[in-house]
Amino acid sequence: MKTIRVLIVEDSKVIREFLEHIIGNDPRLEIVGSVGTAEEALLILDRASPDVISMDIRLPGMNGFEATQRIMAERPTPIVVVSASVEKEDLRITMNALQAGALTVLEKPVGTSSAEYEALAERLCTQLAIMSQVKVVRRRSTVRPTHRLERPLVPYPGRHRMLGIVTSTGGPSALVQLLGGLRPDFPLPILLVQHITSSFLEGFASWLESVCPFPVVIVRDFVVPARGKVYVAAQDRHLRLGCGGLQVDAGDPVCAQRPSGTVLFESMAKTLGAGALGVLLTGMGEDGAEGLLQIRDRGGHTIAEDESTAVVYGMPAAAVRLGAVCESLPLPAISARLLELTLSKREVA
Repeated sequence: MKTIRVLIVEDSKVIREFLEHIIGNDPRLEIVGSVGTAEEALLILDRASPDVISMDIRLPGMNGFEATQRIMAERPTPIVVVSASVEKEDLRITMNALQAGALTVLEKPVGTSSAEYEALAERLCTQLAIMSQVKVVRRRSTVRPTHRLERPLVPYPGRHRMLGIVTSTGGPSALVQLLGGLRPDFPLPILLVQHITSSFLEGFASWLESVCPFPVVIVRDFVVPARGKVYVAAQDRHLRLGCGGLQVDAGDPVCAQRPSGTVLFESMAKTLGAGALGVLLTGMGEDGAEGLLQIRDRGGHTIAEDESTAVVYGMPAAAVRLGAVCESLPLPAISARLLELTLSKREVA
């Protein structure tokens, strides 16, 4: 079995040595470089030829976001953001790095006295191993998509009542494109499951609101969803629709996830029937597929991201295999299709 080559980028010498200890003791992984700045990483990138990069965010000189942009434009390599900070500025940099092509964000394992150390260390090594297999592509700097308002549109009466979106690896970047392509007057509530480390949820929600046309609401108690808003579950909670609104709970993980896209989609199918509209985007594993099938079985409309654009064609592929998908579309076409399904082209008088 091929050993996975890892490049560590971390400015703190103490933490860098700590990461070297964790990664170096995993038989799946081999450290091919360990540097304290993004500039050093770029200098050795071709020579080290890593399969995956462990990237800190707060670095002297070029930060982790800028480094991710350069790497994805010049020598695309899977990047796992490893951050200890949930400060506002660091979270902004982290989320922008995910938009620029980094695959996921993880907490740094803390000292050996921490009860969570073993779990965090194992999660880090496993994610580095898994993400090293993702085939990333060259990316240029992207401009935030916008949808120019021209003629006002009105919703089709009575068909689709809510939109559910589920995504995982590669999701933040995909969400920017999809949500940015919808009009600010989009007529449905948007229910979202994005698999992300729970400590980064607040920063993710704040960042998403800054890059899409809609307010983003973290659901902690019962909420009646309103059109033109995005709803995400509180940390480590499932998001369900029922009893007239959205609720969260700490039920067992489904497909090893909490929140689970399958839980959300199943609740939409049960509550809305043909009024449910479900979209399954890029992601590793199979979460969301069974729930999407229930939406389709009850007459709702289902869309999966096509393999041609998915960073990881895992969750969409699982849905296709189940026969859960009405349409498979490349990412740039999904927002336009959602507008076709939910808006009429009649001008408002």
